[in-house]
Amino acid sequence: MFFVLSKVMGFLATPSNLAVMAGLAGGLAALLGARGFGSALMGAAILSLAIAGLSPLGNLLLIPLEERFPRASDDPTPTGFIVLGGSFDTVVAASRGEIALTKAAGRLTEIAELARRWPQARIVFSGGSGTMLFGGATEADLASRLLQSFGVDPERILLEDRSRNTIENARFTRELIDPRPGDRWLLVTSAYHMPRSMGCFRAVGLQVEAWPVDFRTRGSEDALRPFRSVSAGLSRVDVAVREWVGLVTYWLLGYVSGPLPRP
Repeated sequence: MFFVLSKVMGFLATPSNLAVMAGLAGGLAALLGARGFGSALMGAAILSLAIAGLSPLGNLLLIPLEERFPRASDDPTPTGFIVLGGSFDTVVAASRGEIALTKAAGRLTEIAELARRWPQARIVFSGGSGTMLFGGATEADLASRLLQSFGVDPERILLEDRSRNTIENARFTRELIDPRPGDRWLLVTSAYHMPRSMGCFRAVGLQVEAWPVDFRTRGSEDALRPFRSVSAGLSRVDVAVREWVGLVTYWLLGYVSGPLPRP
């Protein structure tokens, strides 16, 4: 049930979706005779799209998330890396019969370097199929194919293919690796997603260290940088707002200890 609700909430928590729905509602209201209200609603929708799309709002929302957890040190040698799903378009991959990457592909490409740097470390990929309406391949299967194409020994790879969201990533990964005292696991995921991920892994009793990748901003220097196109700014705002809503929701449900977990 939570999975279905999270997908619905994700749609409703996307600012661009809300703005379009408000505009459509305003147009319908105007057609039904409430011209003043309808016009105001359409105007508000257009204004919100312009502000979200062209202003630095998306950067301002993402920077605190991306800067929250610094990258772990190189020493001592890690036991392994836990890579979270989100790098693959499973529907397109199933339809085309080939690997289809998303904007979060940095989660996987970073592993090629980490696997070379620490040749004895294990690699755990956690990700099933998060689709609700269309069938698709599991991310774990695609990750295995991609990692082996990088030259990674399949004996080093552990796959967790049941999870559909971040809390399931944490729960099922802990069951899979059964961590021992002294193990050192590095968590690899997008920088903006790291606070929620770290909170979830801590909640299930799996101590991990952050290895953020896939940065969307340059840091504080982007705080006042506007966007050149509405689509670029809207995309940034959508990602940031959905992540903040996810953090607060996980906190209210007890999946993380606070609305913005600390390093």
